[in-house]
Amino acid sequence: MAQQERAIRTRKIILEAAAAIFDERGYESTTIAEILERAEVTKGALYFHFPSKGDLARGVLAAAVTTDGVRSHSLKLQELADTLLLLAYRLPREPMLSAALRMAVDPQSRRLFGTAWPGWTELLADLLREAKARGEIVEHTDEEAVARMIVSTWTGVRVVTEGLPGTYDLPGEIALLLRLLLAAVAVPAVLSRLEISAARAAYLYEDMPAWRAETAGSAAGITP
Repeated sequence: MAQQERAIRTRKIILEAAAAIFDERGYESTTIAEILERAEVTKGALYFHFPSKGDLARGVLAAAVTTDGVRSHSLKLQELADTLLLLAYRLPREPMLSAALRMAVDPQSRRLFGTAWPGWTELLADLLREAKARGEIVEHTDEEAVARMIVSTWTGVRVVTEGLPGTYDLPGEIALLLRLLLAAVAVPAVLSRLEISAARAAYLYEDMPAWRAETAGSAAGITP
């Protein structure tokens, strides 16, 4: 068990080091030597977990599709909003997420490895399907189409605001986006109950250590 835990920890360290450098320099400009130096691991350890730099890139993209920190809620639309608000708060702070976005908008990286967008689209579509089953969204909603539009516009907000003059708070911009988009599909009684704000994004981020501790306890069979 201890050996397995060390292997998991080593893999995480390598992936985080690769993500940080991909985010700083881009995939093409990153070298294995830089990743080894940043991760402080041997070449054998790196190649055991990731046989190539391409496998590292795919690992970063896979890790970027995450609901970490999102608690279960009586409203599935609140879970959807929380997922996207928390992502907006985490992205500038976590190279794993920002590296995945950088690779997704780079044509060469996208051609080689694809993007995390299909994974995000399916994750959101699943939440929308559950929301429809609970009567939270209007019956004629096409869950996959709405999920695709959310992913497209979320990404667009991030990319466009980086190029605009002035300073934009990503959680605040994403909160505005979600209020606009969810108003088109949520039934009024549910829409009025949703909490969608930059302040909620910050709260979710601050709650992540407690969420992780509870998740780890549950996985170990420990109840708080």
